[in-house]
Amino acid sequence: MQFLDDVPPRHDLTYTDVFLVPSRSAVHSRLDVDLTPDDGAGTTLPVVVSNMTAVSGRRMAETVARRGAMAVLPQDVPLDVLGDVVARVKRCHPVLETPLTLKPDETVLDALHLMPKRSHGAVVVVDGSAPVGVVSEDDCRGVDRFTQLREVMTPEPLTLDAGLVEAPGGPEAAFEALNNARRRFAPVVRGGNLVGVITRKGALRSTLYRPALDGSGRLRIGAAIGINGDLEAKTTAVLDAGIDCLVVDTAHGHQERMLEALRLVRKVVPPSVPIVAGNVVTAEGVRDLVGAGADIVKVGVGPGAMCTTRMRTAVGRPQFSTVLECAAQARSLGRRVWADGGVRHPRDVALALAAGASQVMIGSWFAGTYESPGDLQRDQEGRAFKESYGMASARAVRARTRSDTPFERARKALFEEGISSSRMYLDPQSPGVEDLLDQIASGVRSAFTYVGAETPEDFHRRAVVGVQSGAGFEEGRPLPRGW
Repeated sequence: MQFLDDVPPRHDLTYTDVFLVPSRSAVHSRLDVDLTPDDGAGTTLPVVVSNMTAVSGRRMAETVARRGAMAVLPQDVPLDVLGDVVARVKRCHPVLETPLTLKPDETVLDALHLMPKRSHGAVVVVDGSAPVGVVSEDDCRGVDRFTQLREVMTPEPLTLDAGLVEAPGGPEAAFEALNNARRRFAPVVRGGNLVGVITRKGALRSTLYRPALDGSGRLRIGAAIGINGDLEAKTTAVLDAGIDCLVVDTAHGHQERMLEALRLVRKVVPPSVPIVAGNVVTAEGVRDLVGAGADIVKVGVGPGAMCTTRMRTAVGRPQFSTVLECAAQARSLGRRVWADGGVRHPRDVALALAAGASQVMIGSWFAGTYESPGDLQRDQEGRAFKESYGMASARAVRARTRSDTPFERARKALFEEGISSSRMYLDPQSPGVEDLLDQIASGVRSAFTYVGAETPEDFHRRAVVGVQSGAGFEEGRPLPRGW
């Protein structure tokens, strides 16, 4: 990457401070672009879901992995629960979505409670394991909530055979079948038994994305651990659970305890599982973490939407300059960085990749989706939202210190550096995390074509970045409602 006119600014920059300059390009289509990162994490889309309790869970992990990204489970997940989550994600089909199922004698109320768990918004009514009906939200409107599903379901729904979907060209064939039948959703069966569901949009996405799969063809998932306690036992436990990427995580990654933890973890973790460590914001921090055993360094302090670190402590650094300096240092050592935090728009993902990041971590933006772990709630105006909170907040600290005495937990909670409760509203037009991935992938692919790059490495090498004023950034904002 180079700056316009080859004149780097003398002050640090955020994503809003910079823009990409279009260059002569021989890349004719977004579909010619390959977004696969080169950091060994095994993803095909350069997006990682942050290890935040209100963001990353089982539903999120399986959904983003089907589209090539990866979720990292937070460190406060109990090890037995983590093992169950990883096992369930590994059992998920790489193309078919996980169905929501109820029996015919269950009620409309049961269905309404279940529907927000998946963005496809429909429940398959089953007799044993055979689909006998489908219920959508429209079917439940104006109906007594204790009505049995057999009375409101669409009986004998269109079903697709798993063999059709799994065959070469299967997603396109599934799309055609749904389109011809004027259906947006269908259960998928094998031998008459329900094995998943597919939507028209899901079938279309399966032709545009490649899932992030491990060596056995199962969906990938990562997990985070802290730097305190019995690290060898924790590391062994998460490896035994089957995770594909280990994140050693603390707010201040450039400290002796982190370096000690990394050296210990490095002895336990096999080379096939990349170790990610952070967070830092300087080249020196990157050098020290790589020297202690990190394959990938997580960079960013304070740019997250739920983080109050900069306002409370003045500690941190503008994220674009952080990524630029840290990525250059990591690359000189044969390693890579993940840009963690500060992403509000697809443009920010493109800018982080231009600065040299191999992947971009996203947290709060994904909290307001169907797939995040929280329950869907509605405000007084009926707008849907999920509750989110920062991982350095008093709420998160209480969760991480559940084994401490009440006195110690209360004392640690006094030193919070994050928001303990925030409403993240679902966008009615983009309520699912896949909708947001579509926006990101489309924007980044288009950025590649403007720069004339087909791969992330080409993009980083060819990108030309200019510095703009606040007015320049505002000029680029759309005005959907006019002046």
